[in-house]
Amino acid sequence: MSFDFSLITDHLPLLLVGALVTIEITALAVAIGTMIGLFVGVAELSRYKWLRYPAKVYVDFIRGTPLLVQIFIIYFALPIILGTRIEPFAAAVAACSINSGAYVAEIFRAGIQSIDKGQMEAGRSLGMSWTQTMVHIVIPQAFRRTIPQLGNEFIAMLKDSSLVSVIGFEELTRKGQLIIASTYGSLEIWSAVAVIYLIMTLSITRFVAYLEKRFH
Repeated sequence: MSFDFSLITDHLPLLLVGALVTIEITALAVAIGTMIGLFVGVAELSRYKWLRYPAKVYVDFIRGTPLLVQIFIIYFALPIILGTRIEPFAAAVAACSINSGAYVAEIFRAGIQSIDKGQMEAGRSLGMSWTQTMVHIVIPQAFRRTIPQLGNEFIAMLKDSSLVSVIGFEELTRKGQLIIASTYGSLEIWSAVAVIYLIMTLSITRFVAYLEKRFH
């Protein structure tokens, strides 16, 4: 059995389109997840129980259940409750964003806790409120420290986004499945898909390393 490179070259444009969709889902999911995670991470450290407890329940539930199950809940179960169909793209972004938010929340929580308490005390002594001190002093320092972890979360979500193929959304993995169904070139197409994922993850790794060095 020979390796047919022509299968890859013939279908590479379709795979690259799928890769762009994968990047789009990942970028949206991590961007929205970062906003969710920042709020939840701060809420976890709040002295108010009505903020702290729901935040912890959200983080524990999302981190304790598979992303695949979360995708099924949003795409199949939620429409039954809402009485309307959810588009695959919206379901994919929503599920990935909610999932990413829980992990980013823990990243930010740990980052904020790593900042010396004297920073908060210094801000308060200058007449700043707790919120102002968090926004202008603590969170910027915590963000700089969490860049490597946020980069790892982006890479993890890039790979995990392949799970949205189960609801028929045509990102990179789904494109590969459709091409294989028509060509039967499993070895060639999956090899190409793996290389494309590898190139994307290595590129992100290099970019994160650059950001880390720049902010340091």
